[in-house]
Amino acid sequence: MTPENKNRIRQRLTEAAGKLEGLLPDNPMHPTGRNPYAHIPSVIKNLTGGVSYKNLPDEAFDFIMELIQYCEENPF
Repeated sequence: MTPENKNRIRQRLTEAAGKLEGLLPDNPMHPTGRNPYAHIPSVIKNLTGGVSYKNLPDEAFDFIMELIQYCEENPF
């Protein structure tokens, strides 16, 4: 992925994670609360076969942005 697309994704991740602060459901594995800044990249990685968004091709950009939007609208 190009550095420009990585930066755009990172900015969008930060924005979405900020909106999710305190909204993720409680989880006994996270007794002090869940971290939305780690949650969204983890979702992306799980749905792309264990590959970080940073290592995906530019063709995946729109898909990653849609995933971020979905996570923001549907805290889980």
